[in-house]
Amino acid sequence: MSDDLVPVESAAVWPEDARDVEEAIVANWFVREGSSVEEGDTIAEIQIEKVSVDVPAPATGELVERLVDENEEFERGDALARIRPA
Repeated sequence: MSDDLVPVESAAVWPEDARDVEEAIVANWFVREGSSVEEGDTIAEIQIEKVSVDVPAPATGELVERLVDENEEFERGDALARIRPA
């Protein structure tokens, strides 16, 4: 992994009312690896208990790696993907 990659952090979008919940799943990916993204674009949707949360791109660039597959469980604070900034 290159040091210039920007992680897509799950903690950045974790709802305040779900702060006691430690695990979620990736419900949908809207962007494939290798695709260009703009900062703020919705790149994924995560499911925390019964709440769906959109995950925005934290930077403009190329989504180079998805670290969590659809329907895979992850913990709050885990990186979901990596973006190479433009």
